[in-house]
Amino acid sequence: QVQLTESGGGVVQPGGSLRLDCVASGGRFSQSTMAWFRQAPGKERQFVAGMFRGYGRTSYSDSVNGRFTISRDNAKNTMYLQMNNLKPEDTALYSCAVGFRLILSQMQRDVAYDYWGRGTQVTVSS
Repeated sequence: QVQLTESGGGVVQPGGSLRLDCVASGGRFSQSTMAWFRQAPGKERQFVAGMFRGYGRTSYSDSVNGRFTISRDNAKNTMYLQMNNLKPEDTALYSCAVGFRLILSQMQRDVAYDYWGRGTQVTVSS
């Protein structure tokens, strides 16, 4: 049974930083595509960042490009999201996802992912 567990969320002031971790278990993830999505209250789930098939190509949404960095350590089955210069509009529930069959063009589509974590809340407020 594949499980994804996120951690690292919290409350931070604008301009601050957080690092989110996503630990995967119950499968082999070294060649999977992993991604972060977020959902704010009353809004649709939004792609944040992803890494294609292991240590492959990365992709970022325009709203976080240059501020967030995705990385992973396959030896630890862990994916990270370093978030810098956080803004109030980054406030959301952040979830990690893993996909085993998607192609590159699907990386930003949530329906392409097979498993999801429950999420960790990030609140950016002064």
